Amino acid sequence: MAKTVVIVGALDTKGEEFAFVKDLIEKQGLKTLVVDFGVLGEPAFEPDIGREEVARAGGGDIEYLRTGEHKDEAMKTMAAGVAVISRKLYDEGRLDGILGMGGSGGTSIATAGMRVLPVGVPKVMVSTVGGGDVSAYTGTKDITFIPSIVDVAGINRISRAIYANAAGAIAGMVQMEAPAIGEERPLITASMFGNTTPCVNRARSLLEEHGYEVLVFHATGTGGKTMESLITDGYIVGSLDITTTELADEVCGGVFSAGPERCLAASRAGIPAVIVPGCVDMANFWGLDTVPEKYKDRNLYQWNPQVTLLRTNVEENKRIGEMIAAAANAATAPVAIVLPLKGVSMLDSEGGAFWDPEADRACYEAIKKNVRPDIPVIEMDNNINDPEFADKCATLLLDMLKQ
Repeated sequence: MAKTVVIVGALDTKGEEFAFVKDLIEKQGLKTLVVDFGVLGEPAFEPDIGREEVARAGGGDIEYLRTGEHKDEAMKTMAAGVAVISRKLYDEGRLDGILGMGGSGGTSIATAGMRVLPVGVPKVMVSTVGGGDVSAYTGTKDITFIPSIVDVAGINRISRAIYANAAGAIAGMVQMEAPAIGEERPLITASMFGNTTPCVNRARSLLEEHGYEVLVFHATGTGGKTMESLITDGYIVGSLDITTTELADEVCGGVFSAGPERCLAASRAGIPAVIVPGCVDMANFWGLDTVPEKYKDRNLYQWNPQVTLLRTNVEENKRIGEMIAAAANAATAPVAIVLPLKGVSMLDSEGGAFWDPEADRACYEAIKKNVRPDIPVIEMDNNINDPEFADKCATLLLDMLKQ
C-alpha cells in the first residue's frame, strides 16, 4: 500500500508551487493529502482538507478570518488547526511524512503541524528563513529545513530545482525504512558536554552492558530541551543527568539555557534519575566580544573562537544548587544527587582554569540544605571525570531501575 505525504500550505498565494511539488511526489509512487491553510483568496486547486476545516480545528471561523483584518488571529488559529489535523492524520495512519513551503508566516503555521509529530516521522520545510536561526520553528523536533534561496513565489529556474529537491527529499525519507536492530532495549537519556565526555562515555558503556540503550544529548539548550521532551513523551525509563550546565546559563543569561524548568522532566515523568551538578562551573557565550559588559572582569575562558566560558561564582552556584534541589524534590520515583568534590568539569580540577572549591561548595551546600531528607546526596572524593565517579553514577541508576 502506497504511503502518504501530507502537504500543508497556503493554496491561495502558493498554489502553483504546491501543485508542482504534489505532482512530483505522486510520480514517485506515493499518495498525497493536501491541507490548505490559506485565508484570503480562493485556493488554486481543491485541497483534501480545506481551510474551513483547519479554522474549525483551531477554534476559529474562516469567514471571520478571511476579511484580512485579523492577521495575527488568523496565524494563531490556522497554526493550531494544522497542529490538530496533522496529529489526527498521523494517529489515523494517514500521514507517513509531511512537507510545507512558505515564508516566515507559512513556516510558522506549517511547522506547528510538524512539532506535534513524533521524532522520526519525516518532516521537510522549504522556507525563506531556512538559512537562519530556525530554532523557534523546530522546537525539539527533527524538521529538515531547505532554504528556498528565492521567495516561494512562482516556478523559476532556481525554485524549480529547490522544489524538486524537496519533493525528492520527502519521498526518499518516506520510502526509506530504518534497518531493524533486533530486540529494542529500554532507553536511558544522558546529558554531556565536552568537559564531561570521559564520565558520560564510561557510564554509558556500563549501562549498555546491562541491556540499556543510552541516548546522549549535548547540553546546549536545545539538547536539554530535546532530551526532556523525549522524557515527557514517555520514551525513557531512566535519566542520567550528569551535565546540568544549562542551569548555569539560565542563571547567568548564557546562550545555552534550556529554561528554568530544566531537570524537572524526569521528576514529573516519574522515572528514576541520577542528577549531578556537571559543568555548572561554566556559563556559555559566543565569541569574546559577545560577553556582557558586567562579566568582562570575571574569569573567562575561550573554549574556541566561537565559544567563551564564564566561571560561575559563589552566588550563582548557590542558585544553581537550589534549582537542582527543587528538581529532585519534585520526584515521585527514586532519585539521587551525586557530588564530585574535586571538581564538576575538566577545567574545574586542581590547577585548572576554573578550579574554585568555594564556588563548588556553595552549590553543594545549597543542594544539601534544600533537598528532601529522604533523597540521597552522595559526596565522592573525585573529579567528575574520574572512572570511579562515572561507575558510581551508572551503578546507582541501575539499582534504581531494578527497584
